[in-house]
Amino acid sequence: MATNSSSPPSIAANDANPIPNEPPADFAFIDDYLSALLSQASALIAAQFHTQVQAAGFSVTEWRVLATLASRNGMSTGGLAQIALSKQPTVTRLLDRMEARGYVQRYPHSSDRRITMVRITAAGSAIATRLMACAKAHEQQVLQPLGSEQTQALKATLRSIIDMRRRGGGGAAKG
Repeated sequence: MATNSSSPPSIAANDANPIPNEPPADFAFIDDYLSALLSQASALIAAQFHTQVQAAGFSVTEWRVLATLASRNGMSTGGLAQIALSKQPTVTRLLDRMEARGYVQRYPHSSDRRITMVRITAAGSAIATRLMACAKAHEQQVLQPLGSEQTQALKATLRSIIDMRRRGGGGAAKG
């Protein structure tokens, strides 16, 4: 079957697709590749909320640190780096600034002197609470068209994928 190299194949609304919820056969690879889909969805969803975070005077990584610590009694710097999607030295420098501003407090691990723990302060908690309310409102706006059942299924699937990857399962290559 010859294709016209000057224009990509079109996806007409009436193209038959034998498998429900599967993309048409002429979709580009990137339109059906999980990592690309997750990245695109994340970027599109997060961009709106991240403007609110930045307007409040925080970087996205600072927001992730505050939101993570808001629901924990403390966490290691390495654990924060993993959740904040940043390298540990970057998070260490970020924590220096956040601690100087009074949002977090570092303390030694109870049994391992090599590990530095971090907890949120009252000032950090107040800001995190306000930003988390904004984040939840934004999330509701984004997910409302999906409905509750589909939203919960999506979140459960994503948590399963994250858990499998962190445990080293679900395939040989990470990333």
